Amino acid sequence: MTVKRIAVLGAGILGSCLALLLARRGHDVTVFDKESEPVACASRWNEGKIHLGYLYGADDSLRTARHILPGSLSFGRVLSELLGADLRPHTTSGDDIYLVHRNSVVDPVTLERTFSRIDELLREHPLAREYLVDVSAARTRRLSPSECREISGADEVVAALEVPERSINTQWVADSLAAALRSQARVTLRLETMVTDAKPAADPYGRWHVVAGDGTCEPFDVVVNALWEGRLAVDLTAGITPAPGWSHRFRYCLFMRTTRPVALRSALITVGGFGDVKNYNGRDFYMSWYPVGMVRQGGGITLERPEPLDAAATAQFVGAVRAQLGSLLPGIDAVFEAAEDIKVRGGFVFAQAKGSVDDPAASIHRRDRFGVQREGNYYSVDTGKYSTAPWMAEQLAAEISGD
Repeated sequence: MTVKRIAVLGAGILGSCLALLLARRGHDVTVFDKESEPVACASRWNEGKIHLGYLYGADDSLRTARHILPGSLSFGRVLSELLGADLRPHTTSGDDIYLVHRNSVVDPVTLERTFSRIDELLREHPLAREYLVDVSAARTRRLSPSECREISGADEVVAALEVPERSINTQWVADSLAAALRSQARVTLRLETMVTDAKPAADPYGRWHVVAGDGTCEPFDVVVNALWEGRLAVDLTAGITPAPGWSHRFRYCLFMRTTRPVALRSALITVGGFGDVKNYNGRDFYMSWYPVGMVRQGGGITLERPEPLDAAATAQFVGAVRAQLGSLLPGIDAVFEAAEDIKVRGGFVFAQAKGSVDDPAASIHRRDRFGVQREGNYYSVDTGKYSTAPWMAEQLAAEISGD
């Protein structure tokens, strides 16, 4: 095997997984990231839902479900092998509950029908047993009215559907990947470094130059652009013109730890701008309410980061999320009352899709347009979803290494 010198731009979940996989194949990998630590942004601060397609119930074509299933079903296998760790202690233990709000963009009957079709895809999929739990016999269950009232009790919730999705604690994943990168001898970390350009070198070997904001310019045999912020701008310097139709949203969420275990089902309230609760282990929780958390949105290839919240705005946000979720899920107050730590953090949602989540016809309700673009030995990776990143890294590592 020929040892290659490879640049990975971006130390999110995909870039970090790819760097480890390539280094373990014997390549020399340099990872560039603007932050002071790996896996510090969107890959650290999200709910960690390992999507099976149910969230995109407005996409009755099932294109989203079909596109994400190979990656999501492989998530547990790839990541556990990469980290040498058991993921179960860091993964939600029960099936997710989708609580259908009376103002949901998809009505309960249509949603249940679409979920049943996704169940069928799972039952037929050869990787169904590799998911975080075995989903080869997946069947959406509509909860009885009494069960629904026990979980919510709010008049606004008109139905509840139980699906076999799981979520993982992204902070644990981020810490584990960062430690693995730092212990890997063939990985060099170039942190606090902003990449501005990637250009073909003027030589016959197909190499590329990576130019950083500090003025350094280094040659590499292969460049993989796995950036989340700034990826498309670097693609332009590499000769790849971004496809039209990109949009971005910046959303704040709550990450909480309690002094004692609290029993609360992981649930998602389906409206347009939805709410979400994840209980990873009884003490670590994620909570969001989209309408108050979404503070910035725009189009084009440049992401507009909002100003950080000050103390007053942080307290107001925490109170708003508690009030909105608490009005629909009575168990929410118990988590806040037992909380010993509440962090407000956020990240970008960036996709080749547009429209408002309140519009059932908006393309934002689909996520089937992500993957890899190639220009010689330059690869641009649109990760798409957190849940598909390790599998995409595995596929790309094999391609680059010629496996």
